[in-house]
Amino acid sequence: MAASEQHPHPSSPSDEPPVSAPTAPSLPSFPSFPPLLDQHCHGVLRVGPGRTSFEGYLTEAHVARGCDGGQGARAPFSYFDTQLGFAVRRWCAPALGLEPHCRPESYLERRAELGTGEVTRRLLRAGGISAFLVDTGLPGPLLTPGELAEASAGEAHEIVRLERLAERAADTARDAHGFLAEVSEGIREAARTARGFKSVVAYRCGLDVEPAPPGASRVHASADRWLSERPPGGRLSDPVLERHLLWSAVRTGLPLQLHTGFGDPDLRLDHCDPLLLTDFVRATAPYGTPLVLLHCYPYHRGAGYLAAVFPHVYADFGLTLSHTGARAHAVLGELLELTPFGKLLFSTDAYGLPELYLVGAQLFREAMTRLTSEWVARGEWSRSDAESVTAMIAGGTARRLYGL
Repeated sequence: MAASEQHPHPSSPSDEPPVSAPTAPSLPSFPSFPPLLDQHCHGVLRVGPGRTSFEGYLTEAHVARGCDGGQGARAPFSYFDTQLGFAVRRWCAPALGLEPHCRPESYLERRAELGTGEVTRRLLRAGGISAFLVDTGLPGPLLTPGELAEASAGEAHEIVRLERLAERAADTARDAHGFLAEVSEGIREAARTARGFKSVVAYRCGLDVEPAPPGASRVHASADRWLSERPPGGRLSDPVLERHLLWSAVRTGLPLQLHTGFGDPDLRLDHCDPLLLTDFVRATAPYGTPLVLLHCYPYHRGAGYLAAVFPHVYADFGLTLSHTGARAHAVLGELLELTPFGKLLFSTDAYGLPELYLVGAQLFREAMTRLTSEWVARGEWSRSDAESVTAMIAGGTARRLYGL
């Protein structure tokens, strides 16, 4: 699911003991495809969603989940009737012992029959992702990075969300001085163990932030004001404190992931165009800290431009390919127009459902294979170049960038 700000999707128990799978069609294989490194994702639910909740994970909308609860109005249509919904039935059904494109009712029945643990293991391992970089800033009963690694038979590492770090510090701080000291120490400690940082400033105040780091007196005044006005558990949205967090992360030198583009209704999409970050990108260039623009759609060509002209900027397509489904190859082709090939990163942005890891992986493999095969057949790329570019995007660049 998207790197959305709240992900207000509830869960409801549906575990049953695993049962053996019938003879099933296998997933299409890509025998020469390199291992995948999912450079941006979230956790998987410990307990599977009830049948009325499942569709909530196929959309960024705030929708109710019938008897499972939820927010917003109950949708008068099915979110299975989307590119992502079709992709789930196409790519995930075979892993559960069903025919591709089976009816949604049959898919959900089979899911409940197998139980959450078995479904999670099957889908994660069928996805063929060897490593995960997990944004641990979302709440909910989710598998930890270690548990995700065990279920997938891969490896997993943490990405620390800056806003969540600051909000935890605010929960215990007595005053602005203590809050800022706790934030500073939290970032310093996270930099010792995590592989990078993540910011959802796009949700909190938009990407058109002042580019320069704020002065100490302004940061202190903003912290004092926010703490005095903050309700219990309130979210950080002060633009000065957001800039302070961004620059604190930049100074560590670790990759900084930035949500851009498509997400849930908590954001204003027109405030999430990565081109709004241009002045911030310029200001951070002397530090050389990698800035990773997440998702980007529908502004992915602008993200490709930033990656092309600023050496420390990278682009990612997590969320985008899953939600564009049968058109994923077209969007990936547009990203490959201008983005330097060694600066484009694979991710799924999966959240909650293990289906989203498998869908993201299979759509990328299918789209990349389709594009490069066409270009090689026309003589525009050599086969060895196609293999090299595919390996970089699939995980080679991310392994270098995050020091894996």
